[in-house]
Amino acid sequence: MSWHNILIRFLQLNFLQVVISYRMVYQIPPQSFQLPCEPTGKRSSFPFPVAIAENSLSSNEEPDPTETNATALVAEDNFLCCHWTDTYVNCFIYAAEMETKTFTEQTDSIWNLQFWTAVSSEELLCVVGLSSKSSYLTEDFTINLLYTLTDVSLESNSTNSLKNNFTVVQCTAVKHQKYQCQIPSVRLNHTYIMWLKITHGMALLQSPLMSLMPVDMVKPESPLNVKIEMTDKGKLKISWSNPSSTSHPLQYEVKYFANASKNVYQAVEIAMETSLILSHTLLDSSYVFQVRCKSIYGPGLWSDWSLPFNFNLQDVMYFPPKILASVGTNVSFYCIYKNKNKIISSKKIVWWLNLVKEVPRSQYTLVNDFVGKVTLINLDAMKPGGNFLFNALYCCNENKECNHRYAELYIIDVNINITCETHGNLQKMTCKWSTSTDLLLSESTLLLRYYRSDIYCSESSSMPADSEVKECHTLRNNSYECIFQPFYLLSGYTMWIEIKHPLGTLTSQPVCILPKEVVKPFPPFSVQAEITREIGMLNVSWKNPELPKSDLQFQIRYGLSGTEVTWEMHAVSAVSECCASIEVQDPCALYIVQVRCSVLGGAGYWSDWSRPAYTAVKDIKAPLRGPEFWRIVNEDPVQKQKNVTLFWKPLEKNLALCSVLDYVIEHTTSENITWSDYIENDTTYTFPWTEDVHSVKVIAVNSVGASTVNFIITLSQQMDTVNIVKSLSVYPINSSCVIVSWMLSPSIYIVTSFVIEWTNLHEEQIKWIMVPSHIRKCHIYDNFFLIEKYRFSVYPIISEGITKPTVTEIFSKGGIEKQNHMNIYMIFLLVIMCLIFLIAALLILHQRMKTLLWDDVPNPKKCSWAQSVNFQKKVDIL
Repeated sequence: MSWHNILIRFLQLNFLQVVISYRMVYQIPPQSFQLPCEPTGKRSSFPFPVAIAENSLSSNEEPDPTETNATALVAEDNFLCCHWTDTYVNCFIYAAEMETKTFTEQTDSIWNLQFWTAVSSEELLCVVGLSSKSSYLTEDFTINLLYTLTDVSLESNSTNSLKNNFTVVQCTAVKHQKYQCQIPSVRLNHTYIMWLKITHGMALLQSPLMSLMPVDMVKPESPLNVKIEMTDKGKLKISWSNPSSTSHPLQYEVKYFANASKNVYQAVEIAMETSLILSHTLLDSSYVFQVRCKSIYGPGLWSDWSLPFNFNLQDVMYFPPKILASVGTNVSFYCIYKNKNKIISSKKIVWWLNLVKEVPRSQYTLVNDFVGKVTLINLDAMKPGGNFLFNALYCCNENKECNHRYAELYIIDVNINITCETHGNLQKMTCKWSTSTDLLLSESTLLLRYYRSDIYCSESSSMPADSEVKECHTLRNNSYECIFQPFYLLSGYTMWIEIKHPLGTLTSQPVCILPKEVVKPFPPFSVQAEITREIGMLNVSWKNPELPKSDLQFQIRYGLSGTEVTWEMHAVSAVSECCASIEVQDPCALYIVQVRCSVLGGAGYWSDWSRPAYTAVKDIKAPLRGPEFWRIVNEDPVQKQKNVTLFWKPLEKNLALCSVLDYVIEHTTSENITWSDYIENDTTYTFPWTEDVHSVKVIAVNSVGASTVNFIITLSQQMDTVNIVKSLSVYPINSSCVIVSWMLSPSIYIVTSFVIEWTNLHEEQIKWIMVPSHIRKCHIYDNFFLIEKYRFSVYPIISEGITKPTVTEIFSKGGIEKQNHMNIYMIFLLVIMCLIFLIAALLILHQRMKTLLWDDVPNPKKCSWAQSVNFQKKVDIL
């Protein structure tokens, strides 16, 4: 505040009594005042009242009846300090503590004083400024403020007793011949006694005693956000907001002037609210507005003037020039259109959005003869393009002539989802929310506001005025995290996001959170998983978290362990159970298992998945059966014996349950001699065949036991000559599949199975499959090269042994040729049918054309001109 611009007449008569003595203490008014002081030896041109002269003597002196002027009572070592009025002056004589030679050469000076305390501070401030005509005065001033706090009545205290206990504050220079004194930690409702000591060189100036109560000196902060709006009736309204530190009602002064260069104030109006309706005649010029405030209660001080708001008259004026709105809301703009200093009638105003879309006239409103209004309804989200982050709204005349000025409409999507989680130990609640920066303006500030109800959620969906702001931390991807700790489990927290921007404040839809309904438990721990013996079930067990003390439900996910796990889910039906058994397709695989939990009843969240547990591959039970195997008989003419080589495929896990440690070859001869050979997980075995009949069985053995169901092959010299297969045919389908078909001769033997054997004669690698006894046709899948030769053999197996095979090395083509012939016949038949339909269609079309032509030919008997025309030639031509 500029103290030189405030010209306040000094103390009123009710503060200064005519009779003044050393016992007098002056109460400081709640505004700046002046302290004129006159140095020693300088005569006043004002007559002094007799009472002043009498009371200016010390207590030990007797009055001299010859002296009638106060200046005659001043000794050389004393000086005057006076309070001036328009009619008289009150002066006081003080004994100088130092020499006053410096002051004796100076002209009169005035010290401007003002005391105040800010609303947001506990400090009492005093500004002391010197007004003097002496240009040669140096700035070598030392100013001290002495003060004491008293609760005793001033009438019962002497000034000397008040000065016995005081505190000294040294004032600091803030500008040229202006000083600031600061008293910390003041008590607003207490009385302070203070005085100034001003020294300049060896001279001393001491003010009278002054008293004040800081509560009477409260100076509010300046009003904020001064702006001009348009009312629904087309009048201008200036509005502002209270300073944030205000805690009591205020009154306001509004000043505005038309010419800022001349700084001439045209009007000052008083307002009790934070807005003031102005006359629309102000539209004829440009104005500058400022507002200040003061407490309604008590004397108090006026605040500093607010920052000036310039209202510039333009060709087209928009009220407001910018609007910040949310998606789905309605907004209104006002417009005054001037052309060559003439206001266009509001009936001739049209509105365009971004100069590409005319706003429907149904959304126009004629406020008065010169103010038009448009309302944009159900706003859509903006689609930013280039550097424009707003929609431009143009006010144009009826000829669609638009001024280059436009109003700006900023639209923000405030549909922000707030989610909260109460930690499993019930010690804190974490809330998260995120938003997109594409539609947020750079100057936006996002806050999470909340209101806590004592119990459960409030039935009202409104936003309470006494809400609080929660501090949040920024995470990645424009997401935020806010932690409530401590919190109330049964309370209802109503939350919303507040978006603050210089253009306004937007809020998201409030949501009410009950901490007890958003509990996210800690995951189960000590999870174990194993495949049970005998039945091959996946058995999972775990331990529950200690908190919350509620019934829990569980989910298990499991899958084959690998780089990419395909999870399968399993819900535990029993509540609060700590184990579950799951039937799996492959009990011999390695599984990864995790468990999670949530509060029973659907409230809250699932916990995180537990640490993974892995099953160990181990044998469940003995193999279901031994492997199927085949043999190759090789004769050794030198030693005149046959060697038999057995070979088989490794037993699959679903049959081995789950692994095979050894294979046991069990031999039985016709003499009932039995022995066994152990093969360590090999797939071939060779032994000599010397007996007429030799039976072989291959048994699979794992850590649990040996297979009980096993395949047996009986080698018989006699059965090798028995021929059961009557015919054998092999039909190639493609390079990967052939069909093997055979027929049996009438026989007394009962076939138990067939073995189909094939080999590429160039590779001599024998391949085989075993098929059931009722099969007579079999598809064999392999890589076949039809230009090469293959040998196919079919071995009927009976209980007495392996019979003589039927062998072929030729692919039969009859089946394929027959099939090809049938395909040709079908194609030929379809072609014939298509030809028949085509001929029939042509005949029908010809008949219709002929009928149409004859209908147009006139009857010669009834038409005179047609009697001489030969229509037969016309028909022949057609």
